[in-house]
Amino acid sequence: MSNIPSEPEFEQAYNELASTLENSSLFERNPEYRTALKIASIPERVIQFRVLWEDDSGKVQVNRGYRVQFSSALGPYKGGLRLHPTVNLSILKFLGFEQIFKNALTGLMMGGGKGGADFDPKGKSDNEIRRFCVAFMRELSKHIGANTDVPAGDIGVSGREIGWMFGTYRKERNLFEGVLTGKGLDWGGSLIRPEATGYGLIYYVGHMIEYAGAGNWAGKRVAISGSGNVAQYAALKAIELGATVVSLSDSKGSLVAEGDGHITPEDVNAIMDIKVKRESLNSYTSSSGLKYIDGVRPWLHVGKVDVALPCATQNEVSKEEAEGLLAAGAKFVAEGSNMGCTLEAINVFEAERKEKKAESVWYAPGKAANCGGVAVSGLEMAQNSQRLQWTSEEVDQKLKDIMKTAFFQGLNTAKEYVKAEEGELPSLVAGSNIAGFVKVAKAMHDQGDWW
Repeated sequence: MSNIPSEPEFEQAYNELASTLENSSLFERNPEYRTALKIASIPERVIQFRVLWEDDSGKVQVNRGYRVQFSSALGPYKGGLRLHPTVNLSILKFLGFEQIFKNALTGLMMGGGKGGADFDPKGKSDNEIRRFCVAFMRELSKHIGANTDVPAGDIGVSGREIGWMFGTYRKERNLFEGVLTGKGLDWGGSLIRPEATGYGLIYYVGHMIEYAGAGNWAGKRVAISGSGNVAQYAALKAIELGATVVSLSDSKGSLVAEGDGHITPEDVNAIMDIKVKRESLNSYTSSSGLKYIDGVRPWLHVGKVDVALPCATQNEVSKEEAEGLLAAGAKFVAEGSNMGCTLEAINVFEAERKEKKAESVWYAPGKAANCGGVAVSGLEMAQNSQRLQWTSEEVDQKLKDIMKTAFFQGLNTAKEYVKAEEGELPSLVAGSNIAGFVKVAKAMHDQGDWW
């Protein structure tokens, strides 16, 4: 990668995966997989384009739009669209690279991709956001399709934006097809899709808790970061299963429980309304014993916790915060966000796992723990192909089954390829990386991408 500009987020994602492959017996037993990794680390296609749109004063504005079509070995490119001022090629390559192996772990026929633009929806009127979405999709529509590339929402792209983009695609291509997921329920969307990533995260961690002999969710103190879709539904499902949620956060600070305080379903519902208005949590007042702390993430301010769920954005748990979570008694850390922990933080968790064995913290990477969202997107694609809609109970049961499969895939693959001492919990980060990578590599080999 020395002949391209530095792409720190992508390099981090690549190094995290490559290091776990190197530190396992995979390459020793299958040296040819080194070639597969080299090929898989380069996107099949990167599309970059300008987006011209008109603001409310009639002035023309311009943004950069992207779609990274990383791998189609397992199916159409699949991954979200992110609208945020920080969007650049490095971030989208990291997200697309992670998406390949995340999608593989779902067991569904989906490749990996990611896209978006450096457009900031905050401070924009509804009409400005709509005009941007229309302009963005007019260009993107040339490169996607139900059997080619099926984007979804991500940061800055809710069901409303998906609707505007789908309508533009339909008019530009004269096609009504399942080209986007996260659609409205009356025109091709799936039940449980908004909840899927958060619910799936809780189902996955439930298997971690059970396997580790720590009972179930009842009575667990849970720290959650973020306050968007993933954090909201993770909090609601954790509360439903008997846990106590003690934090949420946004880009400006953290909402943290004091004393016996805790976050209630009523708090979460109120926060949903705040997020729809694109306002900060610092405007929220609660009777549930919560305080807002400006300029911090929650990890060092939540007191004793059993479970930590980063659900905001990448690199939101540092080495120091990881050490703080261990000091606070955290036994389970799972990423609801993509690459939520820095490499240094992961090393802290993994070192603790090896040293303290069954009494240690157990860490799960986002590509496994948060794959529920894209899994239900895949189920939405299946429903679109059949021109029908499943019930909430059907989708939820399929989601539970997928998360269980993803957990045991990572667990059993770690047992097969990673040496462990007696009593040591298997490395879910290594096992998930290897399981996803091997599935993609085999498909690439069968299709002649390497030999």
